[in-house]
Amino acid sequence: MNQNITGEIQELDISLIDAFPNHPFKVVDDEKMIELTESIENNGLLLPILVRPKKGGRYEIISGHRRLRASELAEKKTIKAIVCDYDDLSAAIVMVESNINQRENMLPSEKAFAYKILYDAMKHQGKQIEITSTPLVSKLRSNEELAYQVGESREQIRRYIRLTKLVPELLEYMDKGKMALRPAVELSYLDEDFQRDIVDFIDENESTPSVLQSR
Repeated sequence: MNQNITGEIQELDISLIDAFPNHPFKVVDDEKMIELTESIENNGLLLPILVRPKKGGRYEIISGHRRLRASELAEKKTIKAIVCDYDDLSAAIVMVESNINQRENMLPSEKAFAYKILYDAMKHQGKQIEITSTPLVSKLRSNEELAYQVGESREQIRRYIRLTKLVPELLEYMDKGKMALRPAVELSYLDEDFQRDIVDFIDENESTPSVLQSR
């Protein structure tokens, strides 16, 4: 998934920078964010963010959401940015790749929606990809293009993309380590009302279903 990042470094007005649509990676004002903010206050931004131009003189951030947030907390008005004219698919690939490489512990929900963004971008550009509606059989097909891009098996990608069909409460159980991947995938085939019944069951019994119980 190596994309060549070549572009001009500019000093951009932060107010002109928009978020990546449906950015799946959480930006949290935690202790690490405080440390990054203090570093920017004392030393400036050492690594530029990556953006692409939009209509009307605005920009869309591709990589560097935490650096952008820290710069905002440091009350900076401008930020150094590499401006690259990526198409939608290239932007999605670089966004996912940069976050996967920089984040030590990705949440299941982050992986799920990141892979969904790549899937949708490829589908929009005519890649022949099909996700089966059958839980146990994968029909992901595009000469293993998506699997190659993210370095995971086609079946594992299918599982993660299925997680985007879960209600937020079940996704939260996944992120907190209270539910394993396979049972969560099975639950993703239930409609929203059934899923919320499962949430009530988990809350009442303080236990999550196994794979067999999920079917």
